[in-house]
Amino acid sequence: MTFRARHLLGIEHLAPDEIASILDLADTYSVLNRSETKHSDALRGLTQVNMFFEASTRTQASFEIAGKRLGADVMNMHMEASSVKKGETLIDTAMTLNAMHPDLLVVRHPHSGAASLLSQKVHCAVLNAGDGRHEHPTQALLDALTIRHSKGRLHRLTVAICGDVAHSRVARSNIHLLGKMENRVRLVGPPTLMPSHAADWGVEVYDTMEEGLKDADVVMMLRLQKERMDGAFIPSEREYFHRYGLDAEKLAYAKPDAIVMHPGPMNRGVEIDGNIADDINRSVIQDQVEMGVAVRMAAMDLLARNLKIVRASEEVLV
Repeated sequence: MTFRARHLLGIEHLAPDEIASILDLADTYSVLNRSETKHSDALRGLTQVNMFFEASTRTQASFEIAGKRLGADVMNMHMEASSVKKGETLIDTAMTLNAMHPDLLVVRHPHSGAASLLSQKVHCAVLNAGDGRHEHPTQALLDALTIRHSKGRLHRLTVAICGDVAHSRVARSNIHLLGKMENRVRLVGPPTLMPSHAADWGVEVYDTMEEGLKDADVVMMLRLQKERMDGAFIPSEREYFHRYGLDAEKLAYAKPDAIVMHPGPMNRGVEIDGNIADDINRSVIQDQVEMGVAVRMAAMDLLARNLKIVRASEEVLV
């Protein structure tokens, strides 16, 4: 498998063959996760530390499950009760972690670039579990695996990413990944929730669902990131759902076999109608959750392999 990265900080700097390697390995882990024996020894003897500076349910749980199924010793640091709350800097935290000799560090942080900064200060592999508005690479990878399973391919598809693009790191990672895999990407949302430079990303930009969803293969809804909003970006949730919330009428603009996605957590009746979210013939939202564990297992496995190579070469030099 081709995977050269020492850290997984974003999709932007991954090559298409590296993305394919993660997804191919994740395929094998998705099979393992459905078997009676769900464990591997790929990370046996290694220590995984999860540092979540922002609240998370799906991402943190799936990283923890992924590490344990691979045989790692997993520690969840409770950042709300850590020394960070007492004034310790991120670099000081990194130096403290270094002294514990972890092998894999999973980080979610409200500030863009935090995971990259940590990767420069620690002697282990760093996985970005979401940093500010920057990227959320494993979410894009699990979305890609879900699309590949549902559509049978991950290229030359029309994908509409709809909603709060301005505040979404999920959107940014998906734009990078889908573009690298030769897909047609559309961004759909109100001008107040669309970055002014979005058209420079090699995507199409629409402000109506009718235009944006026309003949789409994949409809990816985004959560309204209220915690990142400073001011009024929408008139009301009711008005937002009327114009941009996904319901049967708007979904009819897409292809008859189009799939519906959402990174979660969902605001039913705001971003998506509950009947659409639960439609087993169109919605792959639960598949996304399942693929999340497999993708994170694959990413940590590949990073651990590279870490062992780096450490072996350093020992030779010594």
